[in-house]
Amino acid sequence: MSGAAHTITIRPVTGRDLPQELAFIRELAVYERLERQMVATEADLGTALFGPRPFAEVVFSCLDGTPVGFALFFHNFSTFLGKPGLYLEDLFVRPAARGLGVGKRLLAWLARTTLERGCARLDWAVLDWNKPSIGFYLSLGAVAQDEWTTFRLTGAALERLAEARREPPRFTAAGKPRRPS
Repeated sequence: MSGAAHTITIRPVTGRDLPQELAFIRELAVYERLERQMVATEADLGTALFGPRPFAEVVFSCLDGTPVGFALFFHNFSTFLGKPGLYLEDLFVRPAARGLGVGKRLLAWLARTTLERGCARLDWAVLDWNKPSIGFYLSLGAVAQDEWTTFRLTGAALERLAEARREPPRFTAAGKPRRPS
């Protein structure tokens, strides 16, 4: 795309946009070298975004009316602040549209939405090798949370832990060891 002036707009995704959203997610997975982990379907996204209990929201960033990027986000909560926040799960701008202000406009929209909803902060994660994005975020005033390590449970480990809750408690309410039945 040329350096000529472009109109950048942000709009919410609708059910009709699911094929485009899924295409963006596939492109993001390739960029992040995680395409083998990409198993989401349009049906999965439809349920997660527009089902009886929506879990996330998505906005498209459009350049002259054409979607060129997206942000997927949801609410979280800070117990220390006692306030909600927004968590940006994914931000993606197609390579041809990078450097034109699309990503910054998406983040500015998210920052404004964070404040309008009474949220105290906007959080996200970035892969440690993604130096261009890290530099971009730092230039906006974002602060890396280097003292935190992210953990995840999935698959068999998640199922094992879920099953552990079915075990009878090892201690009584008074804190004394239970006798085996």
